[in-house]
Amino acid sequence: VQEEDGEAALTEAELEQRVDIFLSETDTLWMFDLPTALVSTEAEEAARVLERNKIYTEICNAKIGSEYFEEKMVQIISGAAKTKEVQCETITVAEKGMMVTSWDLDNSLDASETEPTETEEPRAPEGKSSKSPTAEEHGQAVAVPSARGNIFHFCPSAVPARSHEEKECHSETILTSANLKQDLVVMERILMENIFQPKLAVYRQIPVLIEPAVTSDTDGEEAEEEEDEEKKVEEKQEEALPDPDESPAEGAGPRLEQLWSYRCDLTSGHSVSSMAWNKVNPDLLAVGYREFVSQDQKKGLACCWSLKNPMWPERIFRCEHGVTAVDFSLANPNLLAVGMADGRVAVYDVRSRGDAALLDSSASLNKHKGPVWQLRWVEQDRGETAGDKRETLMCISGDGRMTQWLIQQRLDCSDVMKIKRTESEKKKLPGERERKSEAPISQQAAGMCFDFHPEDTDIFLAGTEEGHIHCCSCSGKEQILGTYRGHKGPVYKVAWNPSSTEMFLSCSADWSILLWHRDSHTPLLTFTSVTAFVHDIKWAPKSAFIFAAANERRVEIWDLTVSIFNPVLSCAASPEGNLSSLLFARNAECLLLGDSCGQVGVWQLHNLAVPSTDQVWLCSEGLGSFLGK
Repeated sequence: VQEEDGEAALTEAELEQRVDIFLSETDTLWMFDLPTALVSTEAEEAARVLERNKIYTEICNAKIGSEYFEEKMVQIISGAAKTKEVQCETITVAEKGMMVTSWDLDNSLDASETEPTETEEPRAPEGKSSKSPTAEEHGQAVAVPSARGNIFHFCPSAVPARSHEEKECHSETILTSANLKQDLVVMERILMENIFQPKLAVYRQIPVLIEPAVTSDTDGEEAEEEEDEEKKVEEKQEEALPDPDESPAEGAGPRLEQLWSYRCDLTSGHSVSSMAWNKVNPDLLAVGYREFVSQDQKKGLACCWSLKNPMWPERIFRCEHGVTAVDFSLANPNLLAVGMADGRVAVYDVRSRGDAALLDSSASLNKHKGPVWQLRWVEQDRGETAGDKRETLMCISGDGRMTQWLIQQRLDCSDVMKIKRTESEKKKLPGERERKSEAPISQQAAGMCFDFHPEDTDIFLAGTEEGHIHCCSCSGKEQILGTYRGHKGPVYKVAWNPSSTEMFLSCSADWSILLWHRDSHTPLLTFTSVTAFVHDIKWAPKSAFIFAAANERRVEIWDLTVSIFNPVLSCAASPEGNLSSLLFARNAECLLLGDSCGQVGVWQLHNLAVPSTDQVWLCSEGLGSFLGK
C-alpha cells in the first residue's frame, strides 16, 4: 500500500536507528476559580493578615462605647425561602405484568447491538470531515480524535437549552398541523351532536336517542326493570311523533317551539338582513349581517352556519360595509353572492377558509351607486334549443337599476331595466284646475325587492320605494307590463305563490300585506293585524294557502282556509330585538327568524293544518277560484 501511495520504504539502518519521544502535559484549562478566604500560618503573607485582623479588632472594641455604633447580625448571601403549592389529580398506580421468554431477551439484545448509540459519530463520505461545524460554533459538543476513537466533550449548560428549544418547536409544529385542526373539527362536531341531539332529532323528525344504563351482571332483575322502563319511554316517543296522515286534534291550535339559535359573540350587535339555504346541502345556511349605529355604516358579516355546529359558523367573511343580501348559486353551490350597503357585489367561495372575495365589483365602472337590497341567482333560457339555460346573478339597488352580473375573469354587469318614477293617479274634482307637477329630484325610483315568476323566468316583479309594484319582462321592447298601486309606503318584499303561479303577496312599511292577482291591478285581500312595519313575507313550501310574515315585534302565520281577517298564530319570537327576516326550512317543519340582535332562531311549527284534497285541487285550478274571485 505504501508503494502504491508513492512513499519510499525504510531501510534497515533507518529501522535500527533510535528515536526519542517526549510526553508532556497540556495546558490546564480553568473552568471555575474560587479563591480561599483562609491563609496558612506558614505562608509569607500570614504576618500581614494577622496585623490587619488585629487592627480591625481594635477598631471594633473602640466602637462599643460610641452612641453611633450598633452591633447586629446580618445575613447577606442566603436567599429568602419560597414555598410553592401545586394541586394535581390523584396519581393512580396500576400493576401490569407480562410473560417474557429467553428468546425475547436474545432478540432484544441483538437489536440493541445493531442499533447505533447516541454517542457514536456517523460516518462521513470521503473528502468530508466527520465533525459537525454547528456543534463547534455553538460550543455544544467538540470531537477530539484519540487512539481509542473520538472523545466528545459536552458543555453542560448548552444541552438543556437545546432540548428546550427542540421541544417548543415540536409542540408548535403539532399545534399548527392540518391533521390536528381536522381532528379538532371532528371532535367539536361530535360534541355538538351530543349536546343538541334532542333538538336536532325533533328538527329531522327522528326519535331521540337515550343513553343506555350500564349495570352489572348480578343485578339481573334491576336491569330487566330498566329495560321495561326504556321500552315504555320509546313507546311514548313514538306516540309523540306526528303522523303525516293524521289530522291534529280539535282545539289544539298552531304553536311555535324554539329549538336553538344561531348566534355567537361575533354576530352580537349586528342585525340579520337576509338568509339563504344552500341549493345542494340543505344543512348549510348563509346569513348576512349589517349594523347601523347613529346612521353610520359599520362593517358587515356574511356567515355560513351548519346544523353540525349551531354555536359557531363554519365560514366567516368580513366585509367593509353592511351586508344587505346573500344567495347561493345553483349551478355552482360553492359560490355565495353577497350584496352590500355601499352598492358593492362580491362572490365568495365557501370552500376556501380565507375571507377574501373570489370576485368583486369594486373595479367595475357600471357598479351600483346605492345599497343592493336584494340579489338572486336565476336560470334563464339563452338558446334556441329547449333546456339550454344559463345562470345569471340578478340585483336590484337603491339607485333605481335592475342589473344582471356576468361571472367572468372579473365581475361586470349590464342593466336589465331602470325603474322610473311614476305620477300618482289622483281623480280631478269638478271645477278644479290642473296643477303643474313639480319635477322630482331624481327621475329614477329606488328599487327595494324583486321576485321572478316560478314558471316563466322572463317575468319578474319589482317593488319600489314609492310603494308601487311593477310587473316587468326581461325580453321585449316594453319592459314594464303593468304597475300595481296599493301600498302607501316602501315595498319591502314581493313573493309569487309557488303553487298558484298567478297570485303573489307584497308587504310594506304601511303596516299591510296585500294579496294580488296578476290580471288585476287592485289587491284581492288586505291583511293588517298590528301597527308595525312588515319586513318580510314567505309562502309555506307545502301549502298554497299558508304564509308567514315578520313584523317588528311578532311573527304571524296566516292560513287563508281558516280566516282572512286574523292570523292563526301570532307570537313574539324575539323579546330582545326586532324581527328583520324569516325563512322556511327546506327539509323540516321549521321556521327561521332573524332579529336585530344578530340571532337566527330555529322554531318548530306544531299543529299546522295540512291542505285537504279539495283544497289542493282548487289550488291547481287557481287560488283566485278558492277566494271567490
